[in-house]
Amino acid sequence: MNETYTTDVLVVGGGTGGTAAAIQAARRGAKTILVSEFSWLGGMLTSAGVAAPDGNELQSFQTGLWGAFIQELRQRQPGGLDNSWVSFFSYDPRIGAEIFADWVQELPNLQWISGKIPLEVLRQGDCITGVHFADFTVNAKIILDGTELGDLLALGEVPYRWGWELKSEWGEPSAPASFNSLTEQYPVQAPTWVVVMEDFGENVAPKISPAPNYDPSLFTGAWDDYGAEKFLNYGRLPANRFMINWPICGNDYGQDAGRLIKSNIARREFTQECFWHSQNFAHFIQTHLGRRYGLAQGVFPSLSPAFALHPYFRESRRLEGLITVCEQDILPLAGGRVAAKFEDAIAVGNYANDHHYPGVKFSLQPKSIRWGGRWTGTPFTIPYRCLIPKSTDGLLVCEKNISVSHIANGATRLQPVVMGIGQAAGMAAALCCELNCQPRDLPVRMLQTALLTDERSPTAIVPLFNLPINHPEWLNWQIRYLNNPETYPTSGNCPCLSIDQCDYSNLDCFIGIFNRLDLQDYRFTITNSTELSPLTWQIVTLGSSVDEQLQFLTQKQKLAVWGRPNSSGNWLLVEHIDEV
Repeated sequence: MNETYTTDVLVVGGGTGGTAAAIQAARRGAKTILVSEFSWLGGMLTSAGVAAPDGNELQSFQTGLWGAFIQELRQRQPGGLDNSWVSFFSYDPRIGAEIFADWVQELPNLQWISGKIPLEVLRQGDCITGVHFADFTVNAKIILDGTELGDLLALGEVPYRWGWELKSEWGEPSAPASFNSLTEQYPVQAPTWVVVMEDFGENVAPKISPAPNYDPSLFTGAWDDYGAEKFLNYGRLPANRFMINWPICGNDYGQDAGRLIKSNIARREFTQECFWHSQNFAHFIQTHLGRRYGLAQGVFPSLSPAFALHPYFRESRRLEGLITVCEQDILPLAGGRVAAKFEDAIAVGNYANDHHYPGVKFSLQPKSIRWGGRWTGTPFTIPYRCLIPKSTDGLLVCEKNISVSHIANGATRLQPVVMGIGQAAGMAAALCCELNCQPRDLPVRMLQTALLTDERSPTAIVPLFNLPINHPEWLNWQIRYLNNPETYPTSGNCPCLSIDQCDYSNLDCFIGIFNRLDLQDYRFTITNSTELSPLTWQIVTLGSSVDEQLQFLTQKQKLAVWGRPNSSGNWLLVEHIDEV
């Protein structure tokens, strides 16, 4: 029986962007259907197992659904989120999946159907009108492609890109001048099938059998430059577990990745090999570090519960949109700390830019700065136009499938950015239904205002280091820079005083001596505790008021700092400082 549903908004794909889009569209009031392939929502953040997300970590960039997700994790994750050194937020992926499921469940106008993939895209002329699945069809006013690999683009014959662009295309500084062995071997960034391992302590973990094609030489030297402990702590999760998503002689897998879009059979062949590659890396880890380390139990709802439900795809088919985000659009302005802001900005990101090609070190134009005692990325914006196909109506994209170059995708693919893209796409779809217009005809200022003033999860669309969302002037300054884009500061700071609204309830207090090793490189030697080891820690912060305070402290100054220790990174994440 082939049932037909009619709705305002259809989101296909329950990944990071698709889930955010469906939630936002429904919260705005649109009748929404979300169809996901997997039994968990959240994609990279949950079902793909990357439960240590990167980017948008500064307090000022923790806005919208991304900020709400972090707040929920802090409330629900026993022991907190300060576990790994690759991220400031690492958590049990089951808790992330619970958050998204709860958000969906509370919306009566959002219907979620899981375990289904799109088979056919329906269209009338240049307009996408519906999607056919195995035993039902959904017709909708606006359809969003939130699939992991941009499958609706292919099914609907919507023009897309796959692979590298040469420097001659857009003049990107890091793009190759000609196609070469690297571009041929790795047409897209390598996916990773995340596996979660566990420290069983004095108990002997079950033996991890090698998978077909086991070759230990592929993994030799994986942690030589770090040591075993730091390697494991890279993606440390609560409860003595470890997210294994390791790029150096690890479980990135990119062998003939073009199979991902060749055919369903070829895709299954690739993903099976990707799974085996991670199984072999886990076997290698256990063989070399001992039987105290084994596969974690009961993490994912699958036959192999230590393995994510699907690979972590870093790149997909990429839409040919009204505009294409290129490398120059994410690099800082000359002499500045932010990229040029798009006038139709609808989401922000600040990740440095990172490409994964196993065994190859690919250099990219730097876009990092020292801030808060550590390295972070320079902020950039995502334009609404890169979500809209050049000539196809009825469709928006909301995942890694935006109109972006292969090079710039290394910065736009990260979970918080994709979550912001999804939120904006969902809001745009709902507004199109309200106005009965196509996405290309939606007034972008209406979309920006709706995102800034959303009742549940207002989101920043102008990146400013010193303007957290709890600042009383937050909305005023966001709107001011939208109305007067020429006044947007290249420093990334607006001329308003930072505020310190510290919640001390979950913080520890340490008294000690402050030292400055270099610009934005701070150390703190604790004098009031013998329980915390070592006694000297790096000081880092995600808050602008503490960042400003740190820059003016004097050597050997005695301080009381409130924060949380992170043993994996050997840092104190500081939220308040008092002079003693």
